[in-house]
Amino acid sequence: MTFKTLDDLGDVTGQAVLVREDLNVPMADGQVTDDTRLRAAVPTLTELADKGAKVLVLAHFGRPKGERSEANSLKQVLPALSHVLGRPVAFIDDCAGAEAEAAVAALDNGTIAVLENTRFHKGEEKNDPELVAAIAKLGQAYVNDAFSAAHRAHASTEGLAKVLPAYAGRAMQAELEALEKALGKPVKPVAAVVGGAKVSTKLDVLKHLVSKVDHLIIGGGMANTFLAARGVDVGKSLCEHDLTGTAEEILDNADKAGCTVHLPYDVVLSKEFAANPPSLRTANVHEVGADEMILDVGPAAVEALGDVLKTCRTLVWNGPMGAFEMAPFDAATVALAKTAAALTKEGSLVSVAGGGDTVAALNHAGVAGDFSYISTAGGAFLEWMEGKELPGVAALEA
Repeated sequence: MTFKTLDDLGDVTGQAVLVREDLNVPMADGQVTDDTRLRAAVPTLTELADKGAKVLVLAHFGRPKGERSEANSLKQVLPALSHVLGRPVAFIDDCAGAEAEAAVAALDNGTIAVLENTRFHKGEEKNDPELVAAIAKLGQAYVNDAFSAAHRAHASTEGLAKVLPAYAGRAMQAELEALEKALGKPVKPVAAVVGGAKVSTKLDVLKHLVSKVDHLIIGGGMANTFLAARGVDVGKSLCEHDLTGTAEEILDNADKAGCTVHLPYDVVLSKEFAANPPSLRTANVHEVGADEMILDVGPAAVEALGDVLKTCRTLVWNGPMGAFEMAPFDAATVALAKTAAALTKEGSLVSVAGGGDTVAALNHAGVAGDFSYISTAGGAFLEWMEGKELPGVAALEA
């Protein structure tokens, strides 16, 4: 796709620019506990402010369902945002209406101001044209820098792009360029690692990927459902037996598309899910006891999967290989992640990863900084992997 970026925006001195960011950060006791999304906003906000624009930040916070509430006010995010920006941030008590218009008019050039929660208006999630028009009156241009909210067709994510000159912010630009390299126009061969607890949460992802990648590596609890579909007795393992038929269909479609599906052939077993349990053992997948659970991919399979990655040029990763939250069931995720990171560092692999558990797993492995790109977008990243059109992205197409 083609889209305009800040490079196409021209002179913004004295202009009010509406910038959609994701400031929906986790908080505890009035403090932001993870400022990842705030730091992602810094390049765009700083660039526009330094060019003399009045930078108006649009965002949602929580689920206020169209009602004002202190608990969902964006005012509480200001100290943390000001800290990561290294400059003061103004606050405007609404994102539409006469009072907001007057407040924007009074801002100095180069000021960054956060507008109050867009979801305080019922029209936000309905993409109401009246609200879109009211917000649009505040600015002369619109920048979407929040890929993580791009799967929603809301007033502030899609509607504004239809009525104002629209551009991708630096974080959005980086995300779209990385995703294009991963599945849009990737260098082949392409591998995808898909893990997680349940097949049911990744059905559309798996169905889409078999037509897009050369190698599909399935891990986590969902691998058990595929093993069961191939006649393996998985004992007490987490397994969606009602989806084995669907798993068979995915395997058949992969064969037709020329996609090789990799399932573990040795596994780490235990009779209980506990750290370093006494019943821990590694065995062939055909040797799972009736009272045992598969909790990780075995070392032989991980080594073989590492060899697969060495033949590939592009990797998309979503989900852990095992129950990585607890040792020693993190071993496969850590080992394969380190292999992918090493190949990326040496320049032979473009690696793109995303999803909450994925980010946590790669941080746990200590390799997050070595991947080509890591998306923190969650739902939007998953929908992109499913091949769905994201309204907030489609609206930016030039």
